Amino acid sequence: MLPRIVLPALLLSIGALAQSKYSGPRPPKPDLPYLVHADNLVPTEAGEAREQKGKKEEITYIVSGANSPVKTPLSSPILLFESQEVSADKLRLYKLESKNGQRQVSFSPRKKQSAQPILIDVKPLGPSLYRIEVEDTLPAGEYVLSPEESNKVFCFAVF
Repeated sequence: MLPRIVLPALLLSIGALAQSKYSGPRPPKPDLPYLVHADNLVPTEAGEAREQKGKKEEITYIVSGANSPVKTPLSSPILLFESQEVSADKLRLYKLESKNGQRQVSFSPRKKQSAQPILIDVKPLGPSLYRIEVEDTLPAGEYVLSPEESNKVFCFAVF
C-alpha cells in the first residue's frame, strides 16, 4: 500500500519542480554571458582572441590588455547566458596568464603543458536561458569563457 501512495506523491513533486519558472533578471543581450551580482547582471568583456602558433605545435590565444575591466569578488561566480547563435553547452572556462601587457592561454599536444578547462555546470532555466556555475572556487586572476572551436572570448577577473 505504501508504494501506491509514494509513487503518485513523487510524480506530483517532480511535476511541480518542472513547472517552476525562472523569475530573476534576464540578460539584455543574447550570446553574452553576464556575471550575477545579487539582482544585477554585469556583462563580461567580449572580444576576439588572436591565435599565435608557437614551437612544437603549441597554439597560444592572446587577448589584448593586461587585465579585464570586468571584475567580481565571487570566487565561485554564477553567470547567466541567453543563447541565440552561441551554444551554452560549447562554452569552456580557462584561466588566463597576464604577460607583457596582454592575457593569454596556451594549448599543446603534450597534455602536461596544455591548458585544461575549469569545470562548469550549465543548467537550462528556460528555452534559451542558461545558468553557468563554476564547480570549484577560483583563485584571484583573469578568466575567459570561450565557445569550443571559436576565437570569441568573454573575459572577467576574480579579485
